[in-house]
Amino acid sequence: MLQPKPHNTSPTLAGLQSLVREDLARVDQVILSHIDSGVPLIPKLARHIIAAGGKRLRPALTLLCAKLCGYSGARHIHLAACVEFIHTATLLHDDVVDESALRRGNATANDIWGNKASVLVGDFLLSRAFQLMVSDGSLKVLKILSDTSAIIAQGEVLQLSTANNPETTQEQYLEVITAKTAALFSAACELGAVVSDKTDREEALRQAGLSLGIAFQIMDDALDYSASQATLGKEVGDDFREGKVTLPVILAYARSDKEERVFWKRTIEDQEMQAGDLERAIEIINKYQSIDSSIALAETYCESARAQLGNFPRSAEKDALLETIDFCTQRAY
Repeated sequence: MLQPKPHNTSPTLAGLQSLVREDLARVDQVILSHIDSGVPLIPKLARHIIAAGGKRLRPALTLLCAKLCGYSGARHIHLAACVEFIHTATLLHDDVVDESALRRGNATANDIWGNKASVLVGDFLLSRAFQLMVSDGSLKVLKILSDTSAIIAQGEVLQLSTANNPETTQEQYLEVITAKTAALFSAACELGAVVSDKTDREEALRQAGLSLGIAFQIMDDALDYSASQATLGKEVGDDFREGKVTLPVILAYARSDKEERVFWKRTIEDQEMQAGDLERAIEIINKYQSIDSSIALAETYCESARAQLGNFPRSAEKDALLETIDFCTQRAY
């Protein structure tokens, strides 16, 4: 089971949430105003996935990083909404590709309205994101977010090429999650410096976001084999049942004996599932301490993220960002 590193007080997102609460409410208003459509299914489906909540971490990072850089305008509100639109669109597409029926404890949009509607509404949200990018008027912003959207799409396709292959390497896995997840974290943070015209802070926040995003996804993948459904917000073992090759499996397979590798080939590669297979997979993963190794790797990326903030002066915003990084490797959801 997942064993977080002990701290005197467990890090939370409370500092981040308190600092951006008012701005995040404005972001939500922008989002709701931009999902209106004369086609009734579009706002209905979009509201369903947006209402599912989640931590709103990516737009919150844009808001926080703008505050960290001393920004006092309003551009960061629309750009944070843009980041959330891109993220929500990828969730809709992901659930279709993964054939997921549950997200954050709720039925997925594709489970309710079908794959076609989910894909097309995901495309609608991406279109709204690009409209917001253009309305900002900055070519730099447009380049950052359009490049990020392309990288995410490439990551999705790259993941297909590693699906069901237990011999996927750690390097290939990191390439996938860097594109699929970390790229948007990176852009979200970098935008805070861009809207603030703090060119000397852009690279540090871009790199901090990238490292945080990689760590976040590693932890997500570890939690799939170590959390409870109540805390995870989805079915435990979803990645295993879908044949996803994540870091816990990669590490366990590399350390497995011949008999155990036969098990991984049957379940992950051939998708021949039997009763008790998930429990067996978790047993092997625990035997080789793959969760602990995953957490250790996530922590190295968190250390890199912290290091990028070294030249920022002490502030409530910096403290909140550092605590968010700490939260990443100690969260239970």
